[in-house]
Amino acid sequence: MKQTHGGDWAGFLEQYGARPLDFSANVSPLGLPEGVRAAAVRALDRAALYPDPRCRTLRRSLAAFYKVPAENIVCGNGAADLIYRLCRLLRPRRALVTTPGFTEYERALESVDCSVSRFALSESEGFRLSAGDFARAVTEGTELVFLCNPHNPTGLLLSKAELTLILDACRAAGAVPVLDECFMDFVPEPAAYSMVGALASRPELIVLKAFTKTYGMAGLRLGYALCGDGDLAERLRQGDQPWPVSLIAQEAGIAALEESSYADTLRSLIGRERDTLRRGLEGLGLRVIPGGANFLLFYTEDAALCEKLRDRGILLRDCGQMPGLRAGWLRTAVRTPEENAALLKAIGEVLERG
Repeated sequence: MKQTHGGDWAGFLEQYGARPLDFSANVSPLGLPEGVRAAAVRALDRAALYPDPRCRTLRRSLAAFYKVPAENIVCGNGAADLIYRLCRLLRPRRALVTTPGFTEYERALESVDCSVSRFALSESEGFRLSAGDFARAVTEGTELVFLCNPHNPTGLLLSKAELTLILDACRAAGAVPVLDECFMDFVPEPAAYSMVGALASRPELIVLKAFTKTYGMAGLRLGYALCGDGDLAERLRQGDQPWPVSLIAQEAGIAALEESSYADTLRSLIGRERDTLRRGLEGLGLRVIPGGANFLLFYTEDAALCEKLRDRGILLRDCGQMPGLRAGWLRTAVRTPEENAALLKAIGEVLERG
């Protein structure tokens, strides 16, 4: 399984000699917060120093932010780093993922020779996951379960009650549940869906989060795992290269946690523009999955739409090769009103020309 991700502006630049209007990467359209930028610049004065290998100050800041013990937090070079690190540490023999789903779960599992079971989400049912059916798929012998909320690439949300049903099934089977909440900060009321509060009573649970999307820090690479089990977190910290997070990324993360007004502004913007973009795409005759994150999955009969938009300087995420999806399924980020309007105009012109 070899899939490419969005955000390849460098490849576009090399091909076309210009930067694209990039809807293929689900990153904050507001850019890097000024407080984070200033912290990163100040950190350059200490660039000759090795970064703290245990991310002590950053973990203490995260602990205060989430009310989780600092020893239960592990920081990494993006959430993807932690996904691979978890698989290398736990070495599961059998694991469960959804299809479609974030492809790095399966890649990481296959890298440790794990047998992966795919729970197929039905296109005819709008790719909505049945918590009961998924819980029944967590059988004896399942050792690791990856689940994303909001789901990627659909953006659909599971309620706390649905997640509790799944977590109970994982506990009964002796499986480690890894809940990816990297897009949770774009949800209108994240506290109503996040399972971070369940960590205190569920030592088997691991929640993944990242600064990447919310704070426009994709190039700095900073993610973290909140673990119910402090001993597992320590093993996870020790099982990697000594300096997984740069000094600059650590300082940027500490500053980002102070950007409450930025996060509120971003969430409000995404909420408004997601609805506007959804209506615009539906108005063009496209089938749209009504997700709750900062992206939308939609279907077009024009299988070449992605390439036609690329020639116009616009990047979308082509999901047609993703397991569980077929040609014509595309994913777009939700960006500013002006950028979203430009996307809708371009799609309309391409579809009108046939």
